[in-house]
Amino acid sequence: MRRSVPRWVLFSSVCAPIVLVGGWAISAVLQGPEYDPASRTISILGTKGADGYWVMTSALIALGACHVITACGLRSAAFPGRVALGGGGAAAMMLVLFPAPSSGGSLDHGAVVTVGFSLLAMWPVLAVRRRASGRGGVSEQRPEAVPLDRSAPWGLRPGPSLMASGLMWLGGGWFLMALFVHDTAGAAERVLTFAQSFWPLVVVVSCVRQTARDEEPERA
Repeated sequence: MRRSVPRWVLFSSVCAPIVLVGGWAISAVLQGPEYDPASRTISILGTKGADGYWVMTSALIALGACHVITACGLRSAAFPGRVALGGGGAAAMMLVLFPAPSSGGSLDHGAVVTVGFSLLAMWPVLAVRRRASGRGGVSEQRPEAVPLDRSAPWGLRPGPSLMASGLMWLGGGWFLMALFVHDTAGAAERVLTFAQSFWPLVVVVSCVRQTARDEEPERA
């Protein structure tokens, strides 16, 4: 059965990377030339007292809301993946409640960041769609015993999903190395967070294209 993607889901997935990049870019400008985006993390822009505090915190709230909205409407994805995406969005919004300190580390902030990153890194794999079976379209078998849906949109197939998740975990390793070994934590974090904010859009677009292809025989 064809599953359409609401227009508001396309809108929320487009807005996610835009508000993230716009937030850190404007906040960095407000912070002044002493802020080096290549070596200093995004979290510094959201510390209380920072010149771009309200811009960065607003961007995090908007980013999290976009992920939650996308998760609610992305019916083509498997339910565990939608939960993980929504949880990652909630974690982004919770960063406002646990901002990074102006100096030193914060266990609460680090824990929220870790949970958010992990959920957003796992959701591509968890969202891979399996063929429904049994009455009411709900599988009565164990999840690992249910065959994959070969007609699923490209972004919800095992290959692309595993690749996206794997690259995100590699990006997490790069960020940790950059944070403790090299002085490029800001650059690594920006690449990683952009990738995680952009992948939902890739999935949504693939669902829209799949729906359009499914409708072609009906129109003919």
